Amino acid sequence: MPTYDLSHPLETGMQTYPDDPDVALSPHAGFDADGYRVTALSIGSHTGTHVDAPSHTERDGKTLGEFSLDTFRFDAQVADVRRDARAPIDVADLPEATDADLLVLHTGWDDHWGTDRYLDHPYLTEAAAAWCVEHDYHVATDALNVDPTPSPNASEDEPTGFGAHHTLLGADRLIYENLTGLARVPPRFELHAYPLALDADGAPVRAVADTTD
Repeated sequence: MPTYDLSHPLETGMQTYPDDPDVALSPHAGFDADGYRVTALSIGSHTGTHVDAPSHTERDGKTLGEFSLDTFRFDAQVADVRRDARAPIDVADLPEATDADLLVLHTGWDDHWGTDRYLDHPYLTEAAAAWCVEHDYHVATDALNVDPTPSPNASEDEPTGFGAHHTLLGADRLIYENLTGLARVPPRFELHAYPLALDADGAPVRAVADTTD
């Protein structure tokens, strides 16, 4: 079965959203002292490849625990939206709507993972986010954020805040961020992206593409 891991590995010091918790993995127990290994993990709920629940930005939004397990298995459609740094992705840039339930934005920005340039990804406009809601899509991206991420390169005319997040999460649409390796998958595939069993505002996922016809 042709499957592809679309997840960034969890590693000490890995890139996070500005001011999010640092990531640290450290030995808690080892063979010499204890006869076994245990690793201590310190991460935020939006570390690495992760899913946003509505409660991330919506005061009364659902937590991950309020979604059925089946919700996290998707018929995914890829939108090739590769473009320049900090460029908007608008309705005209999206493909014709299908009966898929997840729109995956292939920006190509995972090439810049771990660098300052990763902050300057393309972003989804509020109008495009509303189009996704209208067509019953959850949304995923291979960038840090569906909204613009603050950086020294932000222009004065860019939207600020979390407009696309509010539009999507306010309509109970899930958002996946920091996917990687989308160039390997076909335009339509099945995505399994189950969060850790946290009843929280978000959680890391292991995102696996099943490309079986």
